[in-house]
Amino acid sequence: MASLEDEEFPSTPGKVKIERSHHHHGFVRQFSLVFSSNTGTMLIWALFLFALTASFLSFHQTGRTYSYFSWADRRWENEVRMSAQIQRPRGMSVLVTGAAGFVGSHVALALKKRGDGVVGIDNFNDYYDPSLKRARQAMLKRRGITLVEGDINDAKKLSKLFDVVAFTHVMHLAAQAGVRYAMENPHSYVHSNIAGLVTLLEVCKAADPQPSIVWASSSSVYGLNDKVPFSELDRTDQPASLYAATKKAGEEITHTYNHIYGLSITGLRFFTVYGPWGRPDMAYFSFTRNILQGKPITVYRGKDRLDLARDFTYIDDIVKGCLGSLDTSGKSTGSGGRKRGPALYRIFNLGNTSPVTVPSLVGILEKHLKMKAKKRFVDMPGNGDVPFTHANISSAQSEFGYRPATDLETGLKKFVRWYLSYYGYHGKYVK
Repeated sequence: MASLEDEEFPSTPGKVKIERSHHHHGFVRQFSLVFSSNTGTMLIWALFLFALTASFLSFHQTGRTYSYFSWADRRWENEVRMSAQIQRPRGMSVLVTGAAGFVGSHVALALKKRGDGVVGIDNFNDYYDPSLKRARQAMLKRRGITLVEGDINDAKKLSKLFDVVAFTHVMHLAAQAGVRYAMENPHSYVHSNIAGLVTLLEVCKAADPQPSIVWASSSSVYGLNDKVPFSELDRTDQPASLYAATKKAGEEITHTYNHIYGLSITGLRFFTVYGPWGRPDMAYFSFTRNILQGKPITVYRGKDRLDLARDFTYIDDIVKGCLGSLDTSGKSTGSGGRKRGPALYRIFNLGNTSPVTVPSLVGILEKHLKMKAKKRFVDMPGNGDVPFTHANISSAQSEFGYRPATDLETGLKKFVRWYLSYYGYHGKYVK
């Protein structure tokens, strides 16, 4: 089987564009002109228009993903079951939420590669360019992974998925990401990170058997904590952003569902994940874009002009932590919403435990891009960002052998190679 590295580069460089078909509308206009002068055919025309509309709404233009009228038909169910088939002894069937996202797509591919059954769900929102999510979807499809289009707040669709497949595990990665965007659209964070989480937990608690759940919290929960490195035992009651507050709320909510309903739940506090197929809103991604385009980049500085530092963690290391968490999550103890005994509840840091300053990050990008950045240094605004992050990963190391293996120099080199290929840069850049 091809390795995950083989999927880093698209077969055709450049941003994937989703074609929107308009042939339905043109055909309707032509048909209308033919029959508009014949009043005796109005009934036929009305019936035709109704049938055409129903057919159009039954399928998305891709012809692969079903919407409201047919998403739960027999063909859809068979596709979901095939995707969820386990191909290894003692394997698991996993529902991956946010599977068209950065971490979600990598985790789904890694699970499938080792023989687990995988079904994804994603709402393809436009927080960043959805064409990148569609490209990830295509990558999953090539590996035989079905990705259902839907929102985790849709309890009916989630329940139907559990009716079709008895998922043993849920890898919950769907969320509204980003610290700064919370100041523009706070309701989206409550909708996805709190309401969506509760909807998912409600479906999981009612499932029989109940799945074990691993979900993405965030290092942002450490907020204004100034003790380093950050430990899972540190205070997390001083969030610096609404995003952090919703993730902290998620930790409290999941603890409640574990206590009352016997759901086995593991929370993972990710530390600045980066790598190929990453999120365009992240600094390393936007820095790369602006450097290549000759545009200035904004480098924030903390109090007293101290450089900001982040515990940058390469995507492959995060994936190993996610799979290790799934493998050691144990079983939920409830049945049909009733707790029959205590279940595991855990929280782990997943970081690289080697913080690097943002100017150093820029220097590595300049080296691999062979271009100098036009830097503009600015004092960090009060937008919820924190001056540094640093993970204590001893708990994850002892529990499931988590050991990050990729330093920032190596990881950024791989990211730059992917970026230049995906966005169609040639010549001196691609090697």
